[in-house]
Amino acid sequence: MEHNEKFTMMTQTPIHILIPKLAVPTIISMLITSIYNMADTYFVSQIGTSAAAAVGVMFSLMSIIQAIGFTFGMGCGSFISRSLGKKDVKSAEKAGAIAFFTAVVMGLLLALFGLLFIDKLVVLLGATETIAPYAKDYGKYILIGAPYMCGSFVLNNILRSQGNAVRSMVGITTGGVLNVILDPIFIFAFDMGISGAAIATIISQLISFFILFSQCNYIDGSIKIKISNYEFSPEMYKEIIKTGMPTFYRQGLASLAAIFMNISASPFGDSVIAAVSIVTRIVMFINSALIGFGQGFQPVCGFNYGAKKYDRVLESFWFCAKVGFIALAIFGFIGFIFAPDIISLFRANDVDVINVGTRTMRFQCLVMPLSSFTVIVNMTLQSLGYGWKASLMASGRQGLFFIPTILILPRIIGITGIQTSQAIADFFTFILAIIMIRDVLKELKQAGKLQEKE
Repeated sequence: MEHNEKFTMMTQTPIHILIPKLAVPTIISMLITSIYNMADTYFVSQIGTSAAAAVGVMFSLMSIIQAIGFTFGMGCGSFISRSLGKKDVKSAEKAGAIAFFTAVVMGLLLALFGLLFIDKLVVLLGATETIAPYAKDYGKYILIGAPYMCGSFVLNNILRSQGNAVRSMVGITTGGVLNVILDPIFIFAFDMGISGAAIATIISQLISFFILFSQCNYIDGSIKIKISNYEFSPEMYKEIIKTGMPTFYRQGLASLAAIFMNISASPFGDSVIAAVSIVTRIVMFINSALIGFGQGFQPVCGFNYGAKKYDRVLESFWFCAKVGFIALAIFGFIGFIFAPDIISLFRANDVDVINVGTRTMRFQCLVMPLSSFTVIVNMTLQSLGYGWKASLMASGRQGLFFIPTILILPRIIGITGIQTSQAIADFFTFILAIIMIRDVLKELKQAGKLQEKE
C-alpha cells in the first residue's frame, strides 16, 4: 500500500472498522510479547519457588530494556504518524533512523555495564541470597540480547505507526511461538535450568529482530531504516524524547516499582515474591490485550490529528474507552472467580504461593476495568504531543501512587499491604486520568466546531 492510500485509509475508513482492523494484529503482538515472560515464569516455576521468584526479580531488567526500546519507538512512532498525516515521508524516515540506531547503542551500553556488574545488579534489583544465583544465571543472557531487543521494540512501533500492524505482528508472533517451543527444550531436555529459559528468550528475540528489520527495509510501502537516513538533529531528538518520555516513565517506573515490591516482600519469604511475580505476569498478560488495542488506536489518533480531523480523534477515543472497559470487566470477573486455579497452574505444590497469589489477584481484578480508561487517556495524550500531561499520567500508576503505597502499607498491615498496593494505585491513577483528559477533550471538541464553521 502506497503512502497516499494509507492516508486515505487512516482518515476516511469508519472508526469502528479501522481501529479493530489495526488493533487485532497489535493485540496479538502484545499478547505474544507477554508470552515471553509468561512462558519463562511457567516453565521456570517447575524448577522451584526461588527460581520462579528470580524471574520476577529480573523482570525489572526486562522493564529497563523495554523502557529504552519503547521510549524511542513510541517517540518516533507518534512523530511518524503525524508526519505521514502531513505527507512528509522524509521526516518520518529521519525519525525512524535516529530512534532505531540510538536505541541499539543504548542497549549495547546497558549490556556492557550490566555484565560487568552482574553480581551487584541482581542484589540491587531485590534478589535475596537464595534467589540471587538463579537471577544471575538468567540475567546475564538477557543482557547479551539487550541491544537487538531494544532495536526490535523500535522497529515494532515504526511499523505500527504507519498502519502496518500485521507486519509487526508477524515478527513478534514468530518469536513468541518459538520461545514457547524452546523453553522446555533448553530448560528440561538440555538440563540448562533457568539459564535455558533466558537463552530461549534471546534466540527468539533475535529471530523477531531480523523479521521486523526485513519488514521495514525490504517490503514496499514502509519507510526505510538505513544508516544513510541518520542525521544528528537536536530538534528531532528533542521531539522524539518529548513524546517518548511518558513511555520511559511508565516502563522505567515499572522497573523501579518491581524492585521496591521485591524489597518489601523479601521479609515475608520467597513464596510471597514468587506469588506477586506470578500475579504480575498474569495481569500484564490481560492488560497487554488492552495496550495492543490502544496501540491500534494510536496511529489513527496521530494521523487524523495531523490531518486536522478532530471529530475522528474524539470518536476513536470514546470507541476505545468503551470497548476496553467492557473487555476488562469480563476478564476481571473471570480472574476473580478462578484466581486459585490460575495461580496453581504455576506452583501447584506450594500452598503459600497459591494463597498469597489468589488474594493479590482478586484485589487487582476488582479495579481492572478502570485501567481501560487510564491506558487510552495516556495513549491519547502521547499521540497528540501533550508531553507533560502524558508524562504525569505515565508516572501515576507505578510511580506517584504505587511506590509510596508499597513502601508504606506492608509496614502497617503486613502481607495485606503487598496484596492491595497495586489495586490502590490503579484506582488513584484512574482519578488522575479523568483530570488530565478533561481539558484536552474540550479543546478537541472546540477545534472541531471551529473547523465546521470555517
